[in-house]
Amino acid sequence: MSALASIKDFIPFFDFEKETMRWNQVYRVLTEPKPEIESSPRECIWKKNKAELWYYPAKEKKFSIPLFFVYSLLNKPYILDIGEGSSVIGGLTDRGYDVYLLDWGSPTQEDNEISLDNYILDYLENAMKRAIRHSNTEEITLVGYCLGGTLAAILASITDLPIKNLVLATVPIDFSIGIVPTSWLEGIQKGEVNFDRLAQVYGVIPEEIMYAMFRGLSPIYISPYVNLIARAHDKDYVEKWRRMDKWTKDSASFTGVSISQLFNDFYKDNKLLKGDLIIGGRQVDLKQIKCPLFVLSTSRDTLVLEPQSLPIMELVSSEDKTYQVVDAGHVSLALTGTFAIFADAWLASRSQAIQDSLS
Repeated sequence: MSALASIKDFIPFFDFEKETMRWNQVYRVLTEPKPEIESSPRECIWKKNKAELWYYPAKEKKFSIPLFFVYSLLNKPYILDIGEGSSVIGGLTDRGYDVYLLDWGSPTQEDNEISLDNYILDYLENAMKRAIRHSNTEEITLVGYCLGGTLAAILASITDLPIKNLVLATVPIDFSIGIVPTSWLEGIQKGEVNFDRLAQVYGVIPEEIMYAMFRGLSPIYISPYVNLIARAHDKDYVEKWRRMDKWTKDSASFTGVSISQLFNDFYKDNKLLKGDLIIGGRQVDLKQIKCPLFVLSTSRDTLVLEPQSLPIMELVSSEDKTYQVVDAGHVSLALTGTFAIFADAWLASRSQAIQDSLS
């Protein structure tokens, strides 16, 4: 047996062309400017301070009931419309839905008194009123993702707006558990750890600090680099990875008043779950939610654990309610556009198909 043959028995064949492409792609991704994110066709129809309400018309309208999306205050919402072939919003407009999206914007120092009460009532509720007028419809479907789902559930329980359906994806409801380190969570619940001083010092927590906090809390910001190296020869995957990488590092700032509320009312006292939360003088009782409800959790979520979402199914009064777990991660559910497929499967029979209304 030759020396070369012996080596091949122990060392797998090395594909130089594939490996060269892989490492060239890794180098390119790490050194070139971040990609531009091109949104689906849209129009801004309302503004308040830093917030903007975007309207995305259906390519061919098939349903009378439009969708209103609300995303987390902690991150920017373009993860829901991150590029052709991967867009949740584009996937839904392709399927015949008119879609509205509230972009909260990123607060600056003059916004340091904006509370969760303000965001829910002055921004979200008023933006939905504008969307209902613009759509010339009598009902609307509210769709909340991540913390945006928490805010959507809160509003749905206290508003008189005509919410036809409520869709919540990867939504935290029970804040007694989660990705926060156990020692932190116990300290917050005992009152030994609080963020009031941080809120007072900064007024508005800068984007850089918000990013550092979440990077330290979740492996979602670390493991993608392993995936990039493993799949760097796949050009389509690399382009999606670049858009995701831009989004994960593009955090929003957060008002100090809101972060104090979030940690004190939610993480410390778990008021939403217990029915003790007060927003704008109104008691938040999830039993007041009676519309059809669809809750989607992901099996590989490292940001919002399934047990955090599940309690809402017992707390609402909805007779038509569906809970589904899909094989995805917190971000990949949106990044791949997969959410549009599951949402459409549930919404199609609950969104008043135009041919049905004409017959």
